[in-house]
Amino acid sequence: MNPRRLVIALLIALLLSGGMTFFISRKVANRSTARPQTLRYVAASRAIQSGEVLKPDNLSLVDWPETVPVQGGFKKPDELVGRSVIYPVAGGQPILDTYLAAPGSGIGLTVKIPEGMRATSVRSDEVVGVAGFLFPGSHVDVLVTLHSDKTMTQATQIVLQDVEVLTTGQNIEPDPQGKAQAANVVTLLLTPQDAQKLVLAATQGTIHFVLRNGADRARINPIPIEVTALFGPETPSHAAGGRAAARLANNQGYVVETIIGDKHSTTRFE
Repeated sequence: MNPRRLVIALLIALLLSGGMTFFISRKVANRSTARPQTLRYVAASRAIQSGEVLKPDNLSLVDWPETVPVQGGFKKPDELVGRSVIYPVAGGQPILDTYLAAPGSGIGLTVKIPEGMRATSVRSDEVVGVAGFLFPGSHVDVLVTLHSDKTMTQATQIVLQDVEVLTTGQNIEPDPQGKAQAANVVTLLLTPQDAQKLVLAATQGTIHFVLRNGADRARINPIPIEVTALFGPETPSHAAGGRAAARLANNQGYVVETIIGDKHSTTRFE
């Protein structure tokens, strides 16, 4: 083989490999130094509590990767000024539409009341309030013990099930550490019909709350419990026997005693 051609081929190969190496290194360098595309979303400039009204100094713009858009986010602070926050927002967190009350819905507790619902308050104490472990956001059943002056009997009945607690006292948010907090007033989120039931129950007897598991949404068909149920369950045979014995005890009849001179007689009438 001609040595000259071999040298030329080697030079060409070196030039091609050098050119490819330079091209690839430039591409890699460009990719590593290229800044990702971002979008700017409105975020909280500080921690915002539920019920607060957004002001310009509460808001800021943060960069967010364009490849991961924020669903329900805002790009202009002016769109949020004057709206109330329903849920707490951490500083630097983008604010979503689901975190905010509808425009014009008010401030404070009113922003947490959905359309068509009502907030109703009842008196509470350490016993009624489940030893202070009722927190905003808890779900409870409402029981009422009715007192009847006519029949002299008492009965307890579940009147409302799976009711959300809006506030305990003046606390809209639960204690961050989960500490028990006694409250003399508890506010519940109810339909208008259930609000009437609660007010009527509070005037007719004693109210108690039963705390539910946070994930328990089941409902039951409640049966009133009377004082007699405290002495154990009744079987059908026992109940029938008891009623029969009562009838016999109450149906002893009448006894007439007759005395004529020295004669003495007794007659029983059933």
